[in-house]
Amino acid sequence: MNARVTCDREVVAMDLLESLRMALRSLSANKLRASLTMLGMIIGVAAVIALMAIGQGAQASILDRIRGIGTNLLFVTPGSAQQGGFSFGAGSAPTLTLQDAQAIAADVPNIVAVAPEIDLRRQVVYERNNTNTRILGTTPEYQDVRNFHPVEGDFISQSDIDGRIKVASLGSTTAQTLFDGSDPVGQEIKVAGIDFRVIGLMETKGSQALGNQDDVVIVPLTTLAETLGSQLTPSGGLVVQTINVEVSDESLMPQATADISNLLLERHRVTQADFTIRSQEDTIAALQTVTQTFTLLLGAIAGISLVVGGIGIMNIMLVSVTERTREIGIRKALGAKRSDILVQFMIEAVVVSVMGGLMGVALGVGISEFTSGISLGGQPLRPLVTVDSIALAFGVSAGIGVFFGIYPASRAAALNPIDALRYE
Repeated sequence: MNARVTCDREVVAMDLLESLRMALRSLSANKLRASLTMLGMIIGVAAVIALMAIGQGAQASILDRIRGIGTNLLFVTPGSAQQGGFSFGAGSAPTLTLQDAQAIAADVPNIVAVAPEIDLRRQVVYERNNTNTRILGTTPEYQDVRNFHPVEGDFISQSDIDGRIKVASLGSTTAQTLFDGSDPVGQEIKVAGIDFRVIGLMETKGSQALGNQDDVVIVPLTTLAETLGSQLTPSGGLVVQTINVEVSDESLMPQATADISNLLLERHRVTQADFTIRSQEDTIAALQTVTQTFTLLLGAIAGISLVVGGIGIMNIMLVSVTERTREIGIRKALGAKRSDILVQFMIEAVVVSVMGGLMGVALGVGISEFTSGISLGGQPLRPLVTVDSIALAFGVSAGIGVFFGIYPASRAAALNPIDALRYE
């Protein structure tokens, strides 16, 4: 019994091998037509791999920059202001103060540092150059909490905070715009018409989903409040827009969130939170969802060309069936079964799609390498080719070969041998 099963397997293997040989001979007899048929699959697979590599590269770049700030951060922002039954959106209520930040640093355990901030936009001028940019008022802890340090000169100090000194540290983009590559440290700039002395040049951080981190002027929070205007609570507290909190360990984030929430509820004397606490991981998760959707959209758009390539395979296979009608009739007259004809034409379709898929993979990887470093919207492309995207593109191309090869193969197998022999 086992010998018979082994013999049957050998016969099937030989039949498949012979069908493969016949398929390759048929394709080699029409090299130009076969090449043009494969072209659709080559372009489709290459487009899927290249576009998904660009999308995945953008996702990895954005997430790496966010993680570079640190994953153990909490961001406390105000709640929504209400007037006449209308909400002005999250962050619009003047509910967080500098004193809240100081209380968090003093009373909440497992906190490494706290950096409140006020963020405005103002015109900044140096001689004949000017720009409208972010003016960020904060405290010395900001550089460690947000992992944003000067590469030249100094960051704002506690003495600058206490003395309300008019000093500023410039982001690299702002420095380039104002100083055209010359050294800004020690120079005087005007922020909304007020003189500030530049004491530091910040490292380059690059753009993120929320904007360009390097397009900024960082000044002491108290100086900004005094010179550029500030909002005070009825009790005289200095209103801030965000409180950045660094927790000692990522595992302590939930407990720190609860402790901060309880403290602020008590300080604000409310039962319902008039603030929002977000973690860095929340931001990362949201951006991952957006970037993954973007990558899948790119892949789906490119996948349309694969379908077009599959239609091309079906079209050419139907032409091949028509041209080889007499050959099919002779094979059937000599004893070929319907399954033999079906397998032969299916193999031809799969060979075309698989060979096109392999060439498309090579072309897609090549395009990804070629586009690496090209600037798009001021940011260099960093395509990321993954095994998953290659397997997906190649698998879909092979599947399309099978799907669009079924109808021509079935039509060939269903031909009546007598009618086929009469065909001219």
